[in-house]
Amino acid sequence: MPAIAETAVEMIEWVFPEHAGAPGQIHGGRMMEWIAKAGTMAAARVARGHVALGAMDDIDFLHPVRIGDIAILRAQVEYVGRSSLEVGVRVWAENVATGRRAVTLNSHLVFVKVGDDLRPCPVGTAIEPRGPAEAALVEAARVRREQRLARFARKADRPREGLEADEQVRWRFESTRSVLPEDALFGNAMFVGKMLMALDEAGGILSMRYCRGFVMTACLDAMDFYSPIYTHEVVTFKAGLNHVGTSSLEIGVKVLAEAPWAGEVRHACTAFLTFVHLGTNLQPRPCPPFTPGSAGERRRWAAARERRERRLERVKRLKATLAEERG
Repeated sequence: MPAIAETAVEMIEWVFPEHAGAPGQIHGGRMMEWIAKAGTMAAARVARGHVALGAMDDIDFLHPVRIGDIAILRAQVEYVGRSSLEVGVRVWAENVATGRRAVTLNSHLVFVKVGDDLRPCPVGTAIEPRGPAEAALVEAARVRREQRLARFARKADRPREGLEADEQVRWRFESTRSVLPEDALFGNAMFVGKMLMALDEAGGILSMRYCRGFVMTACLDAMDFYSPIYTHEVVTFKAGLNHVGTSSLEIGVKVLAEAPWAGEVRHACTAFLTFVHLGTNLQPRPCPPFTPGSAGERRRWAAARERRERRLERVKRLKATLAEERG
């Protein structure tokens, strides 16, 4: 059985202007696409077969990756269940002129091994943590797994949550696109990295419209996938403003998959993204104030504040871990 370190995959990308979101730095959705790609490679190698992204426990952006930097993505399998694999992905930005590297992002993804019919199947292998550091990674993955199972249980109690009529929310944005064969990686299922790119774009557009300025992605909270999206289907992104802080705002994005020939619409996932409002100097800038009015806006506001508290605590723990690693 391999140790965690032996499952590691390193992916290197040079950040070009075509990858930019806010001026001079990478588009958050592009980075999410790269994270999904690196994680998929690590999981598929261990599973020795096809894998599909089933959930994302977190993506926390600590610093932007700038145009001209080299992005170094390191993915490793940190837990293996019967048919699932949990993968941690960390990203460094390297300044070409100075050679200095800094951790810019940390994330955890869950993949499911699937057969040709896209149904879950046993992984058939395991990992063996070596040393206390790897044992701690396995234990952290187990904790996240319990939290994830609880999320799925709550979702099962509200089976039509994603298909209900939208609540009265003043700040909304909706975009739709078709899924092309080039969007698939295994079989005819859309590669989730492509979906994440479009999802972040929908949230970013609504954020820019509200702030009337540039924004950058700060994090993506826990997100679970309820249904695959297939080629030739239509995918719709419904973004709504949930919460506004001093210089950050949370956007909820509901993703719906539609089979037009059957009139079938499915809830694929719901994501909660946090964006930071940037001034012309690309430093955080206060957001316009917002007061929730309708019952729907007040409910979203309260739920977003709870997620914000958990997010701040998670990032605090991450920074402490990085400080310990630096010695």
